[in-house]
Amino acid sequence: MTTPIPATLIPGDGIGPEIMDATLEVLAALDAPFEWDTQVAGLAGVKACDNPLPTATLDSIRRTRLALKGPLETPSGGGYRSSNVRLREEFKLYANLRPAKTIVPGGRYDNIDLVVVRENNEGLYMGYEHFIAIDGNPHAVAISTGVNTHEGSRKLIEYAFEYAIAHGRKKITIVHKANIMKALTGIFLEAGRELYNEKYKGKIAFDDIIIDACSMKLVMNPWAFDVIVTTNLFGDILSDLVAGLVGGLGMAPGANIGTDAAIFEAVHGSAPDIAGKGIANPTALLLGAAMMLDHVKLDDKATRLRKAIDETLNIDKIRTGDLGGSANTKTFTQALVARLR
Repeated sequence: MTTPIPATLIPGDGIGPEIMDATLEVLAALDAPFEWDTQVAGLAGVKACDNPLPTATLDSIRRTRLALKGPLETPSGGGYRSSNVRLREEFKLYANLRPAKTIVPGGRYDNIDLVVVRENNEGLYMGYEHFIAIDGNPHAVAISTGVNTHEGSRKLIEYAFEYAIAHGRKKITIVHKANIMKALTGIFLEAGRELYNEKYKGKIAFDDIIIDACSMKLVMNPWAFDVIVTTNLFGDILSDLVAGLVGGLGMAPGANIGTDAAIFEAVHGSAPDIAGKGIANPTALLLGAAMMLDHVKLDDKATRLRKAIDETLNIDKIRTGDLGGSANTKTFTQALVARLR
């Protein structure tokens, strides 16, 4: 008998509860042994207890050290700070892992198989910002301070090297802007070169590229890349760009990995415009659940899940509207469950 694995479940906002229900149905068909503790965050947390990141949610993750999370709504401009960012800070989830692999062929790009490893806790996302008032205008000047550390950069890049080697990858590319931001991203590049020469030379290929050149090259020749490792802001942007190569954010899972916890998710937004309509594509969250299965060493179940997703989309041709099909969330989920039985 498989030992139950305690895990925190955060359904999320907007379409989150719908795609989470679909994912739970599929995990049940897989006999995945997760023992769920359901909690809230984001807008659901505000509505339930006037807190976008309730204490009970944090306590649950501290206990389980493992979570599956739907999309959380964050207001633009004002309002509360991103619960996603706060979760990464609270649990020191320093590595954001974003694989992008072609599942549905025939798009603008084919045979894509890339991984973006993004630093999660430093850079410009630390939130050191303020306004300076001039001549009665309280928002006359905005200032933001980015902070990268040698230790934080090295820790993230070492994770990327170890991940790449363990998964049979051929090359690591560090993406930076050290020609202009010589200190802020120069320290990241410096840590990467140092680490490569100390531990990984001869084990895997290594190069680096400036962020703007990388963006152009990803559009022109994405097959030139394998594993990209970069700073927080650049990683946020590039991981969405790479998701676009394989059909968009509806096909993009993510993992946030720390020393003491790991949170898996769909990286797309909460899509409130289609919430409750039953038409959302649960694939990104399902792929996030597959990454979670990998993390807890249930590789056979992760492989079965990915295979079933591939067969449902490409053999059965059952696809949601964002992929050019006519299936809704329920019919897609039913077809996927049938593949697992």
